[in-house]
Amino acid sequence: MRTRLLPLLIVLMAGVLLALGLPLAISVAAANQQRVVVDRIDDTARFASLAQYVTPRTSGLGRVPGEPCVERGGTDERQHTLQAELARYNKVYGIRAGVFYRDGCPMARAPGNLAVSGSGDLRDTFDVALYSRPGHDPRQVWPWQDGRLVVAAPVTRDGDVVAVVVTDSPTDQMRRRTLRTWLVIAAGETATMVLGVLAALRLTSWVLRPVRVLDTTTHDIATGRLKSRVAAAGGPPELRRLARSFNEMADNVQAVLEQQRAFVADASHQLRNPLAALLLRIELLALELPDGGAKGSDSPIASVRAEGKRLAQVLDDLLDLALAEHADADLGLTDIGELALERVAAWRPVADEKGVRLVSDCPAVTAWADPIALSSSLDAVIDNALKFTPSGESVEVTVASHGNCSTVVVTDEGPGLTDDEMSRIGDRFWRSGRHQNIDGSGLGLSISRALLTAGGGRIDYAHHEPHGLRVTVTVPRNQPSA
Repeated sequence: MRTRLLPLLIVLMAGVLLALGLPLAISVAAANQQRVVVDRIDDTARFASLAQYVTPRTSGLGRVPGEPCVERGGTDERQHTLQAELARYNKVYGIRAGVFYRDGCPMARAPGNLAVSGSGDLRDTFDVALYSRPGHDPRQVWPWQDGRLVVAAPVTRDGDVVAVVVTDSPTDQMRRRTLRTWLVIAAGETATMVLGVLAALRLTSWVLRPVRVLDTTTHDIATGRLKSRVAAAGGPPELRRLARSFNEMADNVQAVLEQQRAFVADASHQLRNPLAALLLRIELLALELPDGGAKGSDSPIASVRAEGKRLAQVLDDLLDLALAEHADADLGLTDIGELALERVAAWRPVADEKGVRLVSDCPAVTAWADPIALSSSLDAVIDNALKFTPSGESVEVTVASHGNCSTVVVTDEGPGLTDDEMSRIGDRFWRSGRHQNIDGSGLGLSISRALLTAGGGRIDYAHHEPHGLRVTVTVPRNQPSA
């Protein structure tokens, strides 16, 4: 969940920062350019005020387009002053500036090659100022552009435009200033993004920690560790309330299961004594009957005796299951290989009697387990394998270690189970419809699962090719936590 929630928060933060940062960067560039334009407007206004008092040309004000500009009259002291001001301005600031008559001929300019002939920003701004409109609305110059700022102001005399003041400014310094400001904005947004990511990590961890604990506890309870509970100490109030409700539900479920186990154990224990007395009376009755009525496996007394023993085995298994689900495991460092060899040796006579080969590969492998519980589990698994393996086939017991766990794998060459039957194996009292004629109560594998789960182990089932069943008993190699 965190891998889905965290990218969403990061994308939202990045979108907010971009939505704030881009307009800010654009406004900064526009403000820097506007500051330069205002300065140029002040400069052109000052030059225009000086140009107003320059003596106008004495002859025609027009000229044929394309004809070179020729001065038609002398110059006065005011024109020399204007030229000196423009030259000083160009030398100090590096800005080209000039005053041009309406026909484009210069009144004064610096440098001397500045002209408004031809086309371009200089000519366009000059033409705009001829109509007494402000020629100081240049397009935006961005830091990556090598542009110039052209500002013009009309020179009026008696309400008529007689000349135009034009300034052509370099933008290197302005673009560097804008770029530095952009870098500061980018650094600020990057720092904000990093802080936002850290805050998002902290927030998602705070919100999802109770969810992870709840998920882990749910898994523990689902695998049989019913005493697991959620510590409702952190996270939002809704999740703390959910944790408390979950603990109450787990307490109620555990109480119901405890009552069920107690009932099964009490009922099994209470039924064993009457059943033992009944079997004893059947034996005594068999002694009093004529010999013919008590002999043979098909006799009524033999059938009643067999059913009574079968019922006694079911009661014993129910009691064992109730005790296995209630008792705590006595864990210790155990040699799994040695224990498996002992169980193989104990079951070898049964295998020989059935004509089944019982082979083993059990090297010395240690793990944390309850020896008694693990022995009972292996007995149930090996007994189940021998029951369903026909004569002439084999049952193999293999011990191995894999990382943090050790395994005992029991494979048989019996008829195996279908996929639907595999999903039900280990359920209480469940037996395959194809194997109802084989002795058993249907509780052996359930007892094995309960015993293994109490010690942190598990039992898994799989198909064994070409036919048969593969049962894997897994126990941890590291000491389980409390």
